[in-house]
Amino acid sequence: MERVETARNLVLGYIHALNAIDEAMRMAIPSLERSADVLGLVRSRRISRSGQVGTYAYTVHGAGCRFVCNNGIEVDVDFAADGSEVFDLWRLRRHGLSLPEPLETTDQDLWAAVRSLQPLLTEVRPGWFGVAT
Repeated sequence: MERVETARNLVLGYIHALNAIDEAMRMAIPSLERSADVLGLVRSRRISRSGQVGTYAYTVHGAGCRFVCNNGIEVDVDFAADGSEVFDLWRLRRHGLSLPEPLETTDQDLWAAVRSLQPLLTEVRPGWFGVAT
């Protein structure tokens, strides 16, 4: 059960980091209403595909963006068609491994952690999760 609690704290830390990134992005780019808007700004060439926003380096990819804080912590997120932030177990695991004290977790522990966080989290499509609004 301790491993699931560790995984649960990892998921909560990832969500906290997403919120901090969203706030930093909106402060740095006032025209952003939500993080997903960064995709449109890159496609319209109003901002570069990669750059620096506050303490975060960002790289836009496909349907999402990878953020790396100046302390090395990584948060990779995709955006659903409606602009909501979505993530999978791989992104959670990568986040855990980037922490100052890396956390290695199993898919089984992450699944249990995500399930324990419902209704805060919802499975938006098989294997992909988002924060309930």
